[in-house]
Amino acid sequence: MAMYKVEICGVNTSQLPLLTNEEKVELFRKIQEGDRKARERFIKGNLRLVLSIIQRFSGSGENVDDLFQIGCIGLMKAIDNFDTTLNVKFSTYAVPMIIGEVRRYLRDNNSIRVSRSIRDTAYKAIYTKEAMMKESDKEPTVEELAAKLDIPAQDIVFALDAIQSPVSLYEPVYAESGDNLYIMDQISDKKNKEDKWVEQISLKAAIDRLSQREHRIIELRYFEGKTQMEVAQEIQISQAQVSRLEKRALKSMKNYLT
Repeated sequence: MAMYKVEICGVNTSQLPLLTNEEKVELFRKIQEGDRKARERFIKGNLRLVLSIIQRFSGSGENVDDLFQIGCIGLMKAIDNFDTTLNVKFSTYAVPMIIGEVRRYLRDNNSIRVSRSIRDTAYKAIYTKEAMMKESDKEPTVEELAAKLDIPAQDIVFALDAIQSPVSLYEPVYAESGDNLYIMDQISDKKNKEDKWVEQISLKAAIDRLSQREHRIIELRYFEGKTQMEVAQEIQISQAQVSRLEKRALKSMKNYLT
């Protein structure tokens, strides 16, 4: 936070207020009654949250002031749409809303230009998905989105893919007990379903030396092309445990083969 303790958009970030949970509850009650001063105070009391989020995008090359303003828009949208009956903290609801707003801004300003019509289709799908999830508490399928918007499913998939920002396969997405799970761990390897992969590399002896659980994980991951999440669900352990066992099995196999 030290690098952001400067003036951004006319706001002295070192003097931003902190609100207690009790103050947040009381201010939100007043906001729902139409109190504009309470809304302004609630926004100022959550600007540190915006600052902490835009730090994640420090490598984007975008102006900090611009990112801060966009993050504030996301914050205000979160305030306008927050449902106190959900029994979740406001910050829990606001964080993905702010991140989504910043990402949409970065996509619109990406050097890889996407046509306006494609972006409109993608944003319609995103907003409709959020609305449907709020109503049913489950994520709609592409087909359900297509039916709701009266847009071909393939057009929705294409549009959503077009606005995605490239990410590293080694970007961590989850951590448990000191073990990071990366994006590449979420991807299934379809090529490894081919019999040629087994025929070309003599691994049977190395695999047979593994424990029963490790053997099953290697089989599911590299012969059936399943993701770590799918493997975890099948053998009923956590994805972090699958990651650890997989790494240990691969190391054992490598040691045997070298």
